[in-house]
Amino acid sequence: MSNFVDYVKIHCKSGHGGAGSAHLRREKYIPKGGPDGGDGGRGGHVIMKGNAQEWTLLPLRYTRHVKAERGENGGKNQLTGAYGEDVYINVPIGTIAKNEDGEIIGEIMEDGQEIILMEGGMGGKGNEHFKSSTNQTPRFAQPGMPGQEGYIVFELKILADVGLVGFPNAGKSTLLASVSAAKPKIANYAFTTLTPNLGIVDYRNYKSFVMADIPGIIEGAAEGKGLGHRFLRHIERNSILLFLIPADSESHFQEFKILENELKEYNPELLDKDFIISISKSDLLDEELRKEIAAEFPENKKPLFFSGVTGEGLMELKDAIWKQLHG
Repeated sequence: MSNFVDYVKIHCKSGHGGAGSAHLRREKYIPKGGPDGGDGGRGGHVIMKGNAQEWTLLPLRYTRHVKAERGENGGKNQLTGAYGEDVYINVPIGTIAKNEDGEIIGEIMEDGQEIILMEGGMGGKGNEHFKSSTNQTPRFAQPGMPGQEGYIVFELKILADVGLVGFPNAGKSTLLASVSAAKPKIANYAFTTLTPNLGIVDYRNYKSFVMADIPGIIEGAAEGKGLGHRFLRHIERNSILLFLIPADSESHFQEFKILENELKEYNPELLDKDFIISISKSDLLDEELRKEIAAEFPENKKPLFFSGVTGEGLMELKDAIWKQLHG
């Protein structure tokens, strides 16, 4: 089983509010003490909390139900019942919570951020609130309100500076392994990468940026073919996109256009991102072939050549990425 999980659905229920008290004050020397009941405590909330130490929703995979505590009932002497204990669901930064209708409830953008997913029921009011000139000893109180209940869908979208975009076996994992300490699975067949991998890329003067190796695109991915929307939603959260087209492709520019079209079909706003086009596995090419490949592309979309195996062109590629990120 993969240790990366990016989609979880959990049944959540916030706490029921405690009932108000209908207590009447009865003391030896106060014959007409009147209403003395306190309010009920509110039920516990269900809260999503950002945790920078988490990188996956795996800890939630086998969580079927989350239930917050009920608020305590009000007491005598107008004592308010204790609040029900809140339940916290720790999630990675970049997690979005949606309700059953697909509406976004909130998005975690920083460590420690909290978003209430389901509010606890309000505590009922004690009989002290219902005293009036015509009813000075009300013998009733308000019951607590029920909490909210339903399913919450958690989706994790990878946050990275650079997202690698390409067909399966384009060399994305090899690039990530060669420029960072990440150790993605690498083999000579399609869909080696089934889940996103993150790597910290060291740059000049102790600078760095985050690169995400995202599962490969196939034609029709925007319609759900292959890994479909599962990988496309991760691309949305990258600052810039690095298109990888392998040197041994039959038509380099056509392959780029297919990749570009899949992004457009999924979300046209993705094409507004900055991007870099690169030719991977360039150790397979001589100078003449490089010129022929470069000639396929328009002047404003000329590709960079690199080899993750030999290291050729990697620094130039990192320079281009850094310039796009901070230019």
